[in-house]
Amino acid sequence: MTALLTIEGLTKAYPGVVANSDVSMQVAEGGVHALLGENGAGKSTLVKAIYGLVRPDAGRMTLGGRSYAPSEPREARAAGVAMVFQHFSLFEALSVAENVGLGMENPPPLRDLARRISEVSRTYGLPLDPGRRVGDLSAGERQRVEIVRCLLQDPRLLIMDEPTSVLTPQEVDTLFSTLRKLSAEGTAILYISHKLEEIRALCDAATILRGGKVVGECDPRTTSAAELAERMVGMTLTQPKGRGPEPDGVLLRVTGLSLPPASQFGTPLRDIGFVLRAGEVLGIGGVAGNGQDELLGALSGERPSAKGTVMLGGTDLSRAGPTLRRQAGLLTAPEERLGHAAAPDMSLTENAAMTGAARKGMLRRGFLDWGRAKLFAQDVIDAFDVRTPGPHVAARALSGGNLQKFVIGREVLQDPKVLVVNQPTWGVDAAAAAAIRQALLDLAAQGAGVIVISQDLEELLQISDRFAALNEGRLGAPVPAQDLTVERIGLMLGGAHDMEVAHV
Repeated sequence: MTALLTIEGLTKAYPGVVANSDVSMQVAEGGVHALLGENGAGKSTLVKAIYGLVRPDAGRMTLGGRSYAPSEPREARAAGVAMVFQHFSLFEALSVAENVGLGMENPPPLRDLARRISEVSRTYGLPLDPGRRVGDLSAGERQRVEIVRCLLQDPRLLIMDEPTSVLTPQEVDTLFSTLRKLSAEGTAILYISHKLEEIRALCDAATILRGGKVVGECDPRTTSAAELAERMVGMTLTQPKGRGPEPDGVLLRVTGLSLPPASQFGTPLRDIGFVLRAGEVLGIGGVAGNGQDELLGALSGERPSAKGTVMLGGTDLSRAGPTLRRQAGLLTAPEERLGHAAAPDMSLTENAAMTGAARKGMLRRGFLDWGRAKLFAQDVIDAFDVRTPGPHVAARALSGGNLQKFVIGREVLQDPKVLVVNQPTWGVDAAAAAAIRQALLDLAAQGAGVIVISQDLEELLQISDRFAALNEGRLGAPVPAQDLTVERIGLMLGGAHDMEVAHV
């Protein structure tokens, strides 16, 4: 196949780290090319260079046989390069057509643009109503907006960063059909994902990065997921194991929990009820936007519910705020790493103190013992293999996966009675994901109760004792995870089952 994009010797360094070191690779016309690597391997820097968001220090690129060195995304788009980012960049109060228009250099009149959106979305199996408000769309529909916005540029190269993280299995199938159609028409696709079975199903070539360098290329269709993961991290991986005794004794009892949405685009919680036992991992799955953030906020005490009860052992925490719930042993780790789970410009020591001060004995006569805070931060770094120069480093300086390990480790090492985590391995490489899952299993084995809210269905099947589906703010009755398949869970998440509310 003819090479569309050629990269030769690309190098990009930041203070204290070389993000890309002499990277060379090719992406073929009409090929679906995977870019693989653990967190911090240099994938993001490389695609940012391709899209004009960063300028390499050395090396050269050619696109379609011509020299290619975009200084900004506008130049990349003009050359035929489009990118769908992991995080949506949409305005919820605007319509689909208005959002698409904002991403274009010279948008046509809104009526003409709406007609074009309808045509393109139908052609590629991604139906959209251009007049609908984005705030009313599901996560899958919002991703369609991002993709259609790119397709209207008639791209030669489409870069996709973790595109399936918010999709059900059925929506993933639709997306893959679209990508295969684009590939057949000659569009090259550069695909980044930590879901290796997806890579094997979709991609026809792969480049593997480790430590900013290319360490191999392969055909993922003929390479096992285990081998791909091991080549990414340079070591043999083991699957999480070591469940504790059978869950016994109710730790947490939630009944009739209802909560209005925080905004007009939020999801209300509707009569949530469940029990969590000592030593149990309760998996809660749901497509993004079905109440996950609201549920974590209600359990953490950030948004105490005016209706319903939250009982931890014999203690009623229904009206307690986050501090009292933490002191009682109910700890949480939210999905959003920067800004919610961690303060971006604060050091890891400061971030460790923010949630661990009371439970780790850092307070002395009303003052914070910074020495203890630093030691605790270092303990988290060591126990969870957080790649950072030290606890003095600001949270925003860490890669996403390393910050995720720090956030989860900070809560696990506080010995919670109950830990609630939302998307614990989102955007995390295979090695880090395995370590986080093992830590959650170990915590349950020690007698804690663990609630894992996740959109990674394989993850939920792997570590959960019971599973419940969250759909439009309602929680289905938990069922034994061993009785489920990914396909059945996918249907449950879409509401295609009897959504009986779990009461106790």
